[in-house]
Amino acid sequence: MQATAYTYDPESRSGQVLLDDGTPVPFDAPAFDAGGLRLLRPGQRVRIETRGEGEARRITLVTLQTF
Repeated sequence: MQATAYTYDPESRSGQVLLDDGTPVPFDAPAFDAGGLRLLRPGQRVRIETRGEGEARRITLVTLQTF
């Protein structure tokens, strides 16, 4: 699934992405670390993997979207 980086805190390695419908979804350090990234800037297109549905949906991976 694709999304856009919205916020990122380099100290905690957590933040939020915006889904294409505008829904913000938070991610934590393990999801960020799983993608092998070192930095994330707001506005970057990312690929995410999620687990769960609705309020229980959690991001398990954040990485850069490549074309």
